This record gives sequence, C-alpha cells and structure tokens, in this order.
Amino acid sequence: MAEGPKTSKLETVEPIGSRVLIRKDEDRKQTKSGIHLPDKIEIPTLTGRVVAISAQVEHDEDYPIKQYDRVLFNPKQGIPVDFEGDNRLFVIPVEDVVAVFRKD
Repeated sequence: MAEGPKTSKLETVEPIGSRVLIRKDEDRKQTKSGIHLPDKIEIPTLTGRVVAISAQVEHDEDYPIKQYDRVLFNPKQGIPVDFEGDNRLFVIPVEDVVAVFRKD
C-alpha cells in the first residue's frame, strides 16, 4: 500500500557504528585577505557541522561530540551521502573528527 501525502514521513540519515553525519561548510571562494579564487581552484573544506551522531558515539565518553557541534575533520575516509542536491553531507568515522570548536 502506497503512503499518501498525509502519512508520508521525512527521511533521515542515521549513522551507525562509530560514525557521525557531517554537513561540510561551503567551499570558500575568497581567501581571508580578500583574494578571489577562480572556480577551478578548490580549497578542501575540513570544517562542518554535526547533523547526527550514532548511538555508539553518543554513549562513548572518549568522544565529546554532540549534534550541531562545529568540527574539524579529515574527509579522506568520508562517505558522501547523496541525500540532498548540494551533496554536502558525509558520514565520517568518529576517529576522523580531529577537533570540536567550543565557545567559553
């Protein structure tokens, strides 16, 4: 039986194991000093916002990562999630999250 528009649910992505779901920040088109970069030059973005964390990471005291944290991560082992048109979602092993940005 097909679901009608009234009963359709929003699809979500939930990482499992020791992984987190990160939305990477937009690629910069300008350096901090104001130099505009051509479209062909790409500076890899290593920062992003945590969208979801697995239950395993949530209960692991070694990884003080919470949903919505801004993080620095190594994208090498990241798996892109073809979930949205902008393709900025990645499932990242928690070991590849190298820092969390905190405000006092």
